[in-house]
Amino acid sequence: MSKQRVPAADDWFTMDEAAPQLIGARGVDSGSYFWPTALAVSANPSQPGEAREPALLSRRGRLWSWTTNHYAPPEPYVAPDPFVPYTVCAVELEVEKMVVLGQLATAADAAQLEVGMNMELVLGPLYEDDDHEYVVWQWAPAAPNTKAEA
Repeated sequence: MSKQRVPAADDWFTMDEAAPQLIGARGVDSGSYFWPTALAVSANPSQPGEAREPALLSRRGRLWSWTTNHYAPPEPYVAPDPFVPYTVCAVELEVEKMVVLGQLATAADAAQLEVGMNMELVLGPLYEDDDHEYVVWQWAPAAPNTKAEA
């Protein structure tokens, strides 16, 4: 029996396996994008209480930078035992022009990464328990001929 896949963080991303998206917000007056919405502060100090509307963010962008962590971060991070190094990617979303961090997709090879390459949002495992596999957003290299777009 397979485990049920559930989000590791509620309301941060959709659970559409084929085309997941980050769940953000957009300022009604400024047009500024916010993500994650629970932590967002105003991008415009003259409009600190600006009304926001829900917005699904781009699934694609360009790799801005990356690093491979060879140590386990502190709690609340749930480190596998034994710890396995993992790569974090900084991807600039095509439409929103904001940089979003996320782990490199489980099956991807960090040795193949190049600054500026097209990346695509996917879902991947973070940890599991007896009943569930908890998933998060991850970044995977997009197909070579795939243009970065929303």
